[in-house]
Amino acid sequence: MENLSCPWEKFYGKVPSKLTYPDMTMYQRIAETAKHYPDYPALDFMGKKTSYKDMDAYIHAVARAFCALGIKEGDKVTICMPNTPQTVVLFYALNLIGAISNMIHPLSSEGEIAFYLKDSESVAAITLNQFYGKFENVRKEVPLKHLILTSVADALSPVMKIGFALTKGRKIPKVPKDADVIWWKDFLSLGKTFSESYACPRKATDAAVVLYSGGTTGTTKGILLSNLNFNALALQTIAMSVTCKPGQSMLSVMPMFHGFGLGVCIHTMLVAGCRCILVPQFNAQSYAKLLKDKKPNYIAGVPTLFEAILRNPDMDKVDLSCLLGVFSGGDSLSTELKKKFDAFLRDHGAKIQIREGYGTTECVTASCLTPYDTYREGSIGIPFPDTYYKIVNPGTTIEARCGEEGEICLTGPTLMMEYVNQPEETANALQTHTDGHTWLHTGDLGTMDADGFVYYRQRMKRMIITSGYNVYPSQLENIIDAHPAVHMSCVIGVPDPYKMQKVKAFAVLKPGQAPTEETKQDILAHCKKHIAKYAMPYDIEFRDDFPKTLVGKVAYRQLEEEEIAKINA
Repeated sequence: MENLSCPWEKFYGKVPSKLTYPDMTMYQRIAETAKHYPDYPALDFMGKKTSYKDMDAYIHAVARAFCALGIKEGDKVTICMPNTPQTVVLFYALNLIGAISNMIHPLSSEGEIAFYLKDSESVAAITLNQFYGKFENVRKEVPLKHLILTSVADALSPVMKIGFALTKGRKIPKVPKDADVIWWKDFLSLGKTFSESYACPRKATDAAVVLYSGGTTGTTKGILLSNLNFNALALQTIAMSVTCKPGQSMLSVMPMFHGFGLGVCIHTMLVAGCRCILVPQFNAQSYAKLLKDKKPNYIAGVPTLFEAILRNPDMDKVDLSCLLGVFSGGDSLSTELKKKFDAFLRDHGAKIQIREGYGTTECVTASCLTPYDTYREGSIGIPFPDTYYKIVNPGTTIEARCGEEGEICLTGPTLMMEYVNQPEETANALQTHTDGHTWLHTGDLGTMDADGFVYYRQRMKRMIITSGYNVYPSQLENIIDAHPAVHMSCVIGVPDPYKMQKVKAFAVLKPGQAPTEETKQDILAHCKKHIAKYAMPYDIEFRDDFPKTLVGKVAYRQLEEEEIAKINA
């Protein structure tokens, strides 16, 4: 992009500052990979591997089935599934026929499902048999022509299928025999009867996916993304990874309803010719076993996943020399957690550092990443190729001075098309600046140094204002996390009639540390040495764990709501 500077040449010589993006759909991009590496494993699910050639054939079979149901170009179809082979195949099959995937969390509530179906105007939905009850209840108020049910067992080998039926399968409620659903086997059989043309010619700039996020106002928004958005992300991520090559593997634990999971852990890996080890549900013990048995080259997750790894005794003797990349995103990675995890990696044979990424669902996922071999404390790295960042004075399009704090704005080929049915919110987020380019206003505060390294500070709305001072919870959390007794912390603002807000901290202690008054006072004494008086927490509450969002972030809003409820009680 002309007239915009980029830091790659100085700090990241191995990464080109410009890439070429072919006019292809997402399906066409992975079909190219399948042609080059037909016998390479694409998917690995509970021990059953699927080659690129077989995955491509499976995608075509599902595409025919969708067309036999009457799904056509531009239709939206809701996929409410964990990370299973069916989820991957469904996603690309819809893309092949020109339909749009509406990706939602399988643990969504009935109210959320109803909203997602209405907001997207989905004509069909696919989910697991165990979630049938929620969808059936929703159908009483939301018209849904087709409900397709599959099972984890549909993706297992014959032996594993028997084992599943005797264990977890027995606990799943039976779906009534007269239920208005289409079972997976019948769905595929329906496709065999379809003999007409089904591959739909689409462009890179055409709509392809809806993902949900809070948007700039905190309310749920459907984010419409194009083929180009995902393909550009894949090529950028491969370039930034430096080491990514066909035949390598990613432990794909991040869920596919999330841009991080779908964009990086699935689409990027498949574009690169790598193997996606699909993990349908995170469990600390099973994750450790997968690391031991599968020896993946890449792992990616939110900070709480890395916290869980550090706390897991089953990780004590795991050899991690197989790792070529460890990526953290979705939430702020504290400097203390980075130090701890980098040391953990070294102690377990890995020769790499954890690399923090930053991005928003409005640009699929990450658009900025810590370089492979360069780290600046507190920085989230430098922008991806063809992606540009600037810091503006909040509420304006005026660029801030170098090093001055302001709102993070970015532009590039992964920028969303729009918020679905929300023109005003779209206009607030996507703004044309005086340089003529459209920039995403992220709603995040940060700075940028003279070398182009970006520093994330806080969501603008999470900033605590106490006695007229701005306090940033993440900065306080870094300080509290540095105390030897603390495993992780969360800082919130509590309404106060005099100060407007006062600062409260929550902490999860390390194993063996007692949640006593003496421990609390010791942590507060540590805080007094490093935190200004106006920003000091008035209290520290100990918790066994923190509430989490659906993607594993600390649900600080829930803690805020609990405190407000106490005040109002």
